[in-house]
Amino acid sequence: MQIDLNADLGEGCDTDDALLALVSSANIACGWHAGGADVMLACVRSAVAHGVAIGAHPSFNDPANFGRTEMALPPAQVYAGVLYQLGALAAFATAAGGRVAHLKPHGALYNQAARDVAMADAIVAAVRDFDASIAVFGLANGELVTAARRAGLPAIEEAFADRGYRSDGSLVPRSQPGALLDDEDAVLKRTVSMVREQRVRAVDGQWVPLNAQTICLHGDGPHALAFARRIRARLDEEGIAVAASGGLT
Repeated sequence: MQIDLNADLGEGCDTDDALLALVSSANIACGWHAGGADVMLACVRSAVAHGVAIGAHPSFNDPANFGRTEMALPPAQVYAGVLYQLGALAAFATAAGGRVAHLKPHGALYNQAARDVAMADAIVAAVRDFDASIAVFGLANGELVTAARRAGLPAIEEAFADRGYRSDGSLVPRSQPGALLDDEDAVLKRTVSMVREQRVRAVDGQWVPLNAQTICLHGDGPHALAFARRIRARLDEEGIAVAASGGLT
């Protein structure tokens, strides 16, 4: 049994290098919600040094709100924005002796693509037209995963160790109670349950089935590094290998 452990990096935190020693996949901000040229280059170099899979983490062009404000954009604009950011990160990855193995949207772009078919298709089209071998990370049971499979791209279903779930499988909005979990013991128990039982308990108590192929730890969270260390140790104790999921379909 194995699981991919990923983290969102390049977002202005000082824990990136420490997290890269613990995770198997890194989602690197592409400058539109956080990061920038110097940060992207440093992140991909560190990822290559740690043997961690490199992923693009594109966003709406919304640095003022950290990419967390929903936008009603035409599919062509979403396509162009994702392609632009993916191309930028790919240049840095190539220069560092690596390659982009996956793409995971950030923030509002991620959440909208989980339910909006047109937006999901636009993101997938950008990945396909750039490099159809790049895997797409999306919310388990969401539209982005379905769109990637429909287009013949590798699709990786993602679950969240530190985020609250609603009974329909969507994430609790950050503005609402229960959105973020900060109890380390609860996160540990939940992570193992996601991997072994392929389900998660929603905030209303219902069990939600999910196909957890990769689990995200938010690199910008106040407990991200502590969570990562304890979760990695617990997975080792459980005999669950941690490995990048880019080869999964």
